[in-house]
Amino acid sequence: MLADNETIRIILEKDNKSEVKKILMSVFEALNEKGYNPITQIVGYILSGDPTYITNHNNARSLVHKIERDELLEEIVRYYLEGQKNK
Repeated sequence: MLADNETIRIILEKDNKSEVKKILMSVFEALNEKGYNPITQIVGYILSGDPTYITNHNNARSLVHKIERDELLEEIVRYYLEGQKNK
């Protein structure tokens, strides 16, 4: 067990980063095509783990199950922070 002052390090494999991004974009597009707000639906899925936030359209629900929710969140945070750094 870690002491309260220790930090857990999470490392996402580089090969997996591109797969996460590809899946996230496919899910985004499928939700958008079906008329959902992709941002709120993806946030709902990440927070709850409930797959019904993701449409079956274009196999999006099956795709999103291929990756862990923490990997999705990590990719989103990375994209946002890297974008802020470049401003």
